Amino acid sequence: MIIRKCVLLLAGILTSIGVSAQLCNGSLGDPVVNITFGAGPNPGPPLPAAATNYNYVTNACPVNGYYTVLNSGIECNYAWHVLPKDHTGNTNGYFMLVDASFEPSDFYVDTVKGLCANTTYEFAAWMLNMKNIQQGIRPNITFKIETTAGQVLQSYNSGDVPPESVAMWRQYGFYFTTTVADIVLRMTNNAAGGDGNDLALDDITFRPCGPKVAVNIGGTLNSKTICTGYTAPITFSSSVVGGYTNPSYQWQKSIDNISWADIPGATGTTYTIAPPAVPGNYFFRLAVAEGSNIFLPTCRIASQPFVLTVDPLPVAAASNNGPACEGTSVTLTAANGAVYLWTGPGNYTSNNQSPVITNVSAGNSGKYYVTVTSAKGCINNDSTGVLINKTPAADAGDDVNVCEGASIVLQGSTANVVSLSWSPAEGLSNPNSLTPLASPVTTTLYILTVSNGTCSNADSVLVNVQVRPSANAGPDKAVVGNQSATLQGQATGPNISFYWTPDLFLFPNGILTPQVSPPFDIAYVLHAVSNDGCGEATDTVQVKYYKAIYIPNAFSPNNDRLNDTWNIPSLTAFPLAEVKVYNRFGQLVFYGKGNTKEWDGRFKGSLQPVGAYSYTVDLKNGNKVLVGMVMIVK
Repeated sequence: MIIRKCVLLLAGILTSIGVSAQLCNGSLGDPVVNITFGAGPNPGPPLPAAATNYNYVTNACPVNGYYTVLNSGIECNYAWHVLPKDHTGNTNGYFMLVDASFEPSDFYVDTVKGLCANTTYEFAAWMLNMKNIQQGIRPNITFKIETTAGQVLQSYNSGDVPPESVAMWRQYGFYFTTTVADIVLRMTNNAAGGDGNDLALDDITFRPCGPKVAVNIGGTLNSKTICTGYTAPITFSSSVVGGYTNPSYQWQKSIDNISWADIPGATGTTYTIAPPAVPGNYFFRLAVAEGSNIFLPTCRIASQPFVLTVDPLPVAAASNNGPACEGTSVTLTAANGAVYLWTGPGNYTSNNQSPVITNVSAGNSGKYYVTVTSAKGCINNDSTGVLINKTPAADAGDDVNVCEGASIVLQGSTANVVSLSWSPAEGLSNPNSLTPLASPVTTTLYILTVSNGTCSNADSVLVNVQVRPSANAGPDKAVVGNQSATLQGQATGPNISFYWTPDLFLFPNGILTPQVSPPFDIAYVLHAVSNDGCGEATDTVQVKYYKAIYIPNAFSPNNDRLNDTWNIPSLTAFPLAEVKVYNRFGQLVFYGKGNTKEWDGRFKGSLQPVGAYSYTVDLKNGNKVLVGMVMIVK
């Protein structure tokens, strides 16, 4: 006895192949015997006592002379296949697992009663060698048909069932012609037990066998698809290749390809029906038997089922997103098809499921038709009406220029509208008037939107705010003698021109920084003029004339507002000039440059004593430095 260690596995590979030896090569009838061993949780129940002389065990790893019933196998040792399902792939379907006894013996026996006389039957079973290596004893099965008295009527031997690296179900069996009504099926394992001779058994069938029966519609075998609404009669035709002296026929139908019912009166080689009106699959087949055996289900064979499919017409469901306004887009929509064909006004066509018609006008109004073809070739039609509404005219007027701070009346126009508005509303006297007064602060795009209650339209006008000019004549200037000064004018604003007045002792005019050399005090005016009509801006600069540089020789810083500071007015003509004052000890008590050239008589916040102080004046114009004395007096 071989003891097998059981290890549970959750996966496996399973394949089924039919072995052609002695199996029926014509058409089969429904099984007279169909032993599937049932379905359910592991382990399955034992077989009836008469079915086998092996002993039943509940564990998944039987030993020599024992069997079990399982819906999935486990690895009982390294050399056994793991079977995740039965032969048919049913997750919970049972199969019989046999570990052969040490001596050859029967492992499955069954009795079949009430067979038809002079009828050929096929006896078959699906088996699998559980070994996955070449070593070991191979199962060797003999199938026998016996009388109930034990007389052998027919037998077939499988030969050694080879092991395979991948679990593979194979069908074994044979066919024979009956001479008695009751027979015994016997399956004997001829090989001895030990290392190997382990097999799985499933789906034992006993079925009538006869000549090949085929059914067609107009020469088309196996299946045909029609569409709902198909009206022509449908005729099934058959062909039976020999095998019967006096054949009889019976057409059958089914709604699930499992349970079959005879069709009353349909006993010829052809059968004609009106097309079914309800979509779905309809199954038909032809049963054939010898003479009156046609009335016995256990005696007749049947063709392969012919499936007649009635495919529903597609629900086209044509629609659109209208009503639409002129100038917008309309989307047509249909559904449930593989192919679409749209037609409409103005010779419109499209093969899109949801075509878009852009920039529509009144000419696009009307009925649009769609033909929808399903993947099965069924055709249905539908239509949808498209309504295009008139869009009101909107005219916001021409773009305009306006000067900064000014106002302008917008010139909108339209007709037959129920509402209108301008946006933005800021700077408008009335945003709901066609001609509001606009006073924008900056350049603004005003949009006029109008509606006739169904459709809207819009137009825009740009009000360009022109900035007014500005003028800055610059700082006052001074000249000494025949010296010249440069004016520092500035003018801003779009599209402007500028000039100076008076046009005396000034060169050149027409620029912002002319040179001036007047022989007397004069005021120059800078004019900045908008060429867009937005006004003129002016500013004045004073030019002071000094005949020579006069340096005062005394001052009295006593806060009487008379000569309180030592000031050299003409130095305004020399912006880079430097002024230094020293006391009698040579100490620098005042330094002036740029705009700070007046001395208030103080040094570090303290008023200096009465007396004489020396000075230097460097004009920074290349001339020699001026030196002299200045007195602080009471």
